[in-house]
Amino acid sequence: MTEPRYDVIAIGNAIVDVMAPCEDALIEELGLNHGGMTLVDAARARELYDAMGPAREISGGSAANTLAGLSALGAQCAFIGQVADDQLGEVFAHDIRAVGIDFDTPPRPTSNTDADPPTARCLIFVTPDAQRTMNTFLGASQFLPADALDAEAVAGARVLYLEGYLWDPEEPRAAMRRAIEAARAAGRKVAFTLSEVFVIERHGDDFRALIEDGLIDILFANHLELAALTGEGDFEAGIAALAGKVPVLVVTRSADGAVAIAGGERAEVAAEPIDHVVDTTGAGDLFAAGFLYGHVRDEPLERCLRRGAIAAAEIISHYGARPEANLQALMAARLGG
Repeated sequence: MTEPRYDVIAIGNAIVDVMAPCEDALIEELGLNHGGMTLVDAARARELYDAMGPAREISGGSAANTLAGLSALGAQCAFIGQVADDQLGEVFAHDIRAVGIDFDTPPRPTSNTDADPPTARCLIFVTPDAQRTMNTFLGASQFLPADALDAEAVAGARVLYLEGYLWDPEEPRAAMRRAIEAARAAGRKVAFTLSEVFVIERHGDDFRALIEDGLIDILFANHLELAALTGEGDFEAGIAALAGKVPVLVVTRSADGAVAIAGGERAEVAAEPIDHVVDTTGAGDLFAAGFLYGHVRDEPLERCLRRGAIAAAEIISHYGARPEANLQALMAARLGG
């Protein structure tokens, strides 16, 4: 097997986050799903944007956020995702390349119609409890074609990381299936993040089939997603239902830390201490970044979890889902190297 060009290559939604703080009353007034993620159409996206206070535009997207964390730690990464040929598309492309991630997917033309929509955006309302209420217009990201896949790049990465959010539209789903084939043919690992309970409600049968067919090597979930995927309300029962079906299972439990099972070994860590939680956007994405950074370096399971917890703690200490502190320095200070 040739030496990998990348540590991780990811396929995901290419989204620009538009974030603004708000009071709980606005969440109720707009009829939003507090703390959840809801897909919206273009008209609803415009309505919500008009209702926002002063906002910040920060490139996001779950898998792209994970790569940003990995790159900040020193990993070599590449991203495959679809933007439109518009201002937000330029913002996304600039931001992801600026942190050292290869991004070569050509932009789509846009006419701001259903057939040629603009770049995806996620309108995020952050309430005083630091919960983020996300409203996502998928736009161009759901039109990632299978022929945009760089199979050679996929084959040249230690890990292919797939974002569950992007499983919904048909074209990206076909691209991800082709990517799994390319990774498998090259003897590489496939990691999958379940993303959100509503995604499992729509595509759980597909995800369970991928697991049963042995096509997922590393599965990331939170405790709610674990319950939705397995049908087990008890956390330990959910772990038991999946642990023997994927080589590496990683489950986060918010403030209660995280658990990983691999090769019969179980490791657990507590959440990293933090003075004040500002915004939980991207916590799971950065946890995955820390864990994968350790994993591709063959570090012990508990140390991989610690890396994930440290990265997640950094991201919830400020607005936005991209690291602001020096993650390498944080890891060195808390792990001793």
